[in-house]
Amino acid sequence: MRKFLMASLAVGASVALALQAQAAEVKVGVGGPMTGSAAAFGAQLKTGAEQAVADINAQGGILGEKIVLYVGDDGGKPEQGKSAANKFISDGVKFVVGHFNSGVSIPTSQDYEEAGVLQVSPASTNPVFTERKMWNTFRTCGRDDQQGSVAGDYIVKNFKGKKVAIVHDKTAYGKGLADETQKTINQGGVKEVMYEGINTGEKDYSALVSKLKANGVDLVYFGGLHPEAGLIVRQMRDQGMDTILFSGDGITDKEFWTIAGPGAAGTLMTFGPDPRNNPAAKEIVEKFKAKGVDPEGYVLYSYAAMQVLKQAAEAAKSLDPKKVAEKMHSGMVFNTVLGPLSFDKKGDITKVDYVVYQWKDGSYKEL
Repeated sequence: MRKFLMASLAVGASVALALQAQAAEVKVGVGGPMTGSAAAFGAQLKTGAEQAVADINAQGGILGEKIVLYVGDDGGKPEQGKSAANKFISDGVKFVVGHFNSGVSIPTSQDYEEAGVLQVSPASTNPVFTERKMWNTFRTCGRDDQQGSVAGDYIVKNFKGKKVAIVHDKTAYGKGLADETQKTINQGGVKEVMYEGINTGEKDYSALVSKLKANGVDLVYFGGLHPEAGLIVRQMRDQGMDTILFSGDGITDKEFWTIAGPGAAGTLMTFGPDPRNNPAAKEIVEKFKAKGVDPEGYVLYSYAAMQVLKQAAEAAKSLDPKKVAEKMHSGMVFNTVLGPLSFDKKGDITKVDYVVYQWKDGSYKEL
């Protein structure tokens, strides 16, 4: 009987210790398109989050608790995104770095809000994401009204008197960015000769390209992602067109060049100042490069999101998402690989500097 009692106590102690260990974890999700046409961007978010978690855990975690990272594949689709979000919630995740697509971040944020989950997107730029007065939505990137303004001003300054077309992929991100750019060029006295929407995932955009050619378009502003942008460029070159494509941060991956081919030389793009060149990122960039990883696009934006969560939780002395969010809304300055960051009451970063890049020889450089 004594042996049985001792064994029972031992089992009970083991269970208690296991539960205690489980409780002493910070569950964080990273959500994005891990599969599908935008998987390159899901990989960027995952790469940044994984390295940040490894580095933070090596330093003792958050408030002495180690981070456990959960990966959610939203496929770049709203419904799949909601499924991934609900899986995070059922797993007990309290903080999410993601998602990539605005069309996924916006609907999932409602599920997260109801479940008490704090969400920091490294890449969703549609203004609606932070305009709904929700306590739980933040982003480490800029907004399309800012990005579209920079793109539009560049077009007005450099392409006035030229024929400009506006094309978008009908998504929250693509159409939102195209419309913001359109608004700016119209205010600057440039009226587009075409405004068209395309369907994502198609392989043949020759009908669109033929229409662009018939209208003598000099510049196409495209709101969308790199798979479609690359195909449009390639098919314009196939039809003998030297029309320039101008797009946003949705083409910040080397896959764009792979799809478009050498004809992509001269393509214009807006993005934040290259974080790889930020002195605050020097050590981390070197760490990535030592592993053979180029931290392009949103890798460092994802890394920064994890840094913000750690610093906010430690300042709040709590892992309660609402208390962490309060600290993030307070104007506190966070030290990140993107440099100093602070957030306004909406959850937007308070300083954004979009710049114009040009693609050449398989990579992009700031003009």
